[in-house]
Amino acid sequence: MSHACPTFILTLSCPDQKGLVHAVSGFLLEQGGNIEEAAQFNDHSTGLFFMRLQFSVQQRSLAQLQEALQSFAQPLQMRWSLHDAAQPVPTVVFVSREGHCLNDLLFRWKSGLLPIDIRAIISNHRDFYQLAASYNVPFHHIPVTKDNKAQAEARQYEVIQSEQAELVVLARYMQILSDDLSQKLAGRAINIHHSFLPSFKGAKPYYQAHDRGVKLIGATAHYVTADLDEGPIIEQDVARASHTDTVEDLTARGRDTESQVLARAVKWHSEHRILLNGHKTVVFR
Repeated sequence: MSHACPTFILTLSCPDQKGLVHAVSGFLLEQGGNIEEAAQFNDHSTGLFFMRLQFSVQQRSLAQLQEALQSFAQPLQMRWSLHDAAQPVPTVVFVSREGHCLNDLLFRWKSGLLPIDIRAIISNHRDFYQLAASYNVPFHHIPVTKDNKAQAEARQYEVIQSEQAELVVLARYMQILSDDLSQKLAGRAINIHHSFLPSFKGAKPYYQAHDRGVKLIGATAHYVTADLDEGPIIEQDVARASHTDTVEDLTARGRDTESQVLARAVKWHSEHRILLNGHKTVVFR
């Protein structure tokens, strides 16, 4: 009877030099690994090299591979991450009163289309506690005001920590995270913004788009940073608009785009296909 080998995903970045692909593949060969998927990118503007590999290996645990990687990576000034490909990413979702992105994520997760494990939903309103219950996901109602923001974020972070969440998704969560929480979640919090950034930042982009008479509306999934709607962009898409469209028309049409863009970003992140490159991203689709 044959047994499938454990499969791992290695992502890395380092200063570019000759022989890196050979060195990495040689290292995996020494560990008994068989490369199943590989992608690489050389950013000539920064001199950095990026790579993602999926490989199978027998008789090596995650901890053993990590220990070997420490020694291999150090002289190459390599930043790396190693993940068990079979393990879904523990996730917490934030939402306010627009539930289309949350509903889409829950459906895709339960349908096996996203390699995540949604462990909690946090909201500053009670609107979606029944939706959460229908998926058997704990729902945390944490109101946020200007007077209790620090205490509310402390409670939110407690939930994230207790659920051991490696990913936080802001699925139309209409509160601005503090600099402190943004820094704590750096590189693992994804926001969906309902415009094609860098255009129309802020809370009411469809109103701004309607006022300017745009012919395209869009959505942008990006990593959260302390600067509002300025984080590294992961994915974007657009839908056509007409001079006859009202703000309500644009808002309704934009919901599908928002849901699809966010789902793709969450999928790529949870498959470890995204590497940060300064204020940009490298996405190995």
